[in-house]
Amino acid sequence: MPPLSTSALLRVSAVIVIIAIGYQLGLPNLLIAKVVQVLFSQTYCYISVKTLSSTLSQAECFTVSPDGKFTKVFLDERSYDVVKAARYGHVIPGLWDGHGHLLEYGELMDSVNLFGAKSMEEVQMRLAEYKYLHKEAGTSEQWLRGVGWDQANFGGEWPTAPDLEVNEKFKDLYVMLDRVDVHCIWVSEKVLSLLPSPLPKTPGGEIPAKGVFCDNAMNVVMKYYPKPSNERKTRFIKDAMWDLNKLGIVGIHDAGVSPSELKLYEELANDGDWSVRVYAMMECETRNTYCPDDASKVSREDGMLEVRSVKLFADGALGSWGSAMIDPYIDRKSSSGSLLVNASTLTRLTHNWALAGYQVNIHAIGDLANRLAVNAFTSALDTLCPDSTRRVCQTKNRFRIEHAQIIHPKEQRQMLDIGIIPSIQPTHATSDMSYAETRLGKVRTAEEAYRMRTLLPLNPVLGSDFPVEPANIFEGIYSAVTRRSPRTGLDADDGNKGWYPEETLTVDEALHGFTKGPAYAAFLEGKAGVIKVGAYADWVVLDEPLEGMDMEDLRKVTVKETWVGGKRVYKRAGPEDRRG
Repeated sequence: MPPLSTSALLRVSAVIVIIAIGYQLGLPNLLIAKVVQVLFSQTYCYISVKTLSSTLSQAECFTVSPDGKFTKVFLDERSYDVVKAARYGHVIPGLWDGHGHLLEYGELMDSVNLFGAKSMEEVQMRLAEYKYLHKEAGTSEQWLRGVGWDQANFGGEWPTAPDLEVNEKFKDLYVMLDRVDVHCIWVSEKVLSLLPSPLPKTPGGEIPAKGVFCDNAMNVVMKYYPKPSNERKTRFIKDAMWDLNKLGIVGIHDAGVSPSELKLYEELANDGDWSVRVYAMMECETRNTYCPDDASKVSREDGMLEVRSVKLFADGALGSWGSAMIDPYIDRKSSSGSLLVNASTLTRLTHNWALAGYQVNIHAIGDLANRLAVNAFTSALDTLCPDSTRRVCQTKNRFRIEHAQIIHPKEQRQMLDIGIIPSIQPTHATSDMSYAETRLGKVRTAEEAYRMRTLLPLNPVLGSDFPVEPANIFEGIYSAVTRRSPRTGLDADDGNKGWYPEETLTVDEALHGFTKGPAYAAFLEGKAGVIKVGAYADWVVLDEPLEGMDMEDLRKVTVKETWVGGKRVYKRAGPEDRRG
């Protein structure tokens, strides 16, 4: 933990003195606490404050208590115009990513970044450059890791293990690279030498080429993967949190954390460097199982770590033809994708976890996987609340579908009727738009895929799925509002109309999906994603207000400051910040 500043030490010392005097005088604890709050609260004023509160939508100032909560939000009518003119920045509530992977994000920052590599030669060049700078990478104890390759950039052909023999030195290296959607891994010959021969067949998995393992088949390799030490994981987490704070992110829904990793989270959450609120979805060490003895619920008083949900997996990803479809793919007539678990097991697991008091979140991309997820939820709701409607029961349990990417109209109607929460990543639509119709066909794409406005009544959770996509929420808002790529500003036809523009959201609706939506889905409504009395004092300072901002400027927004619990965790460097 970094050393406290002189002013912070003085405040802490003063609080201790006041508490000691109060006890000596026999004052009630509540009175002592009130005195401390009044004396040590701080008020902040900005040019504008967008609160997302129904009581006061726009403000100028707010007061923060020592325990990191808003105690007052107001328009400053008493200050002179000259005082207001000296203020800087426009404030929005702290941003939440509704679906990301914290540890993996930090690991990516210490791995080979293959996103955007347009050829095998470029991949090999990046590997060679990384290895030159990281002498320790590639040993049996520390494999050379990377993420972001896509076979579409290799002429549509799957890569193979021999492709990783970039030069003579690479022949002895242990290399494992995740596909862009992290649903396939590509490994070197050295890694293959560890595996049994012949390779076992794995239900729900595929080995499309020598050295490539998809979905459940990845488990064959992961048994031999030397997991990073807790020391390295701690560095990954701290690096990730710093980068997320830089993007204005104050909280995340961490979509799949093992019990052992949650223990590390609990330890680190006591550290002053833990600067992102984490709502973690527990995932058993063996995927798609029921592990109550390893499960634990966590709810820190300061709101920095919450564990009350689990994650299950119904299928794989669209890009690797792994999403489970009702009808075959257009560009692969022999395949309808693959389920990672059968329907009865998914329903049983949903029942077991829900009866144990956990929110259940199911990864489902294809329309068959979404159908099975909806069926599992409706069955569980009937069991949990036999004397009430499914919709009423759902408000208590808040079951979620992670990705909710391709949904048959029948299940769309069921979701809207019951209130099943969709967790959507807007940048997935703009990243997939170049090949989605090739996989699904025009009709299925138009009726089922990447619904946002259609599912808006369900108060969707918006996220990025980092590190699969960049964690920049402003790029996510841009994708949701324009249905165009935040990287190029263009749609699938290299135009600016937007890909299926009827599914676009407004800026306010998208902002809601990155603030109040995740708050509701994490049972934190009124506490997170809003600036109001009693909520966590989390906010982001921007140079300009989002309202009226040009769309092309929106995708390039940089954050001026990020505050979590009344503590500034990020400040953009630069001469323009001398008043900050």
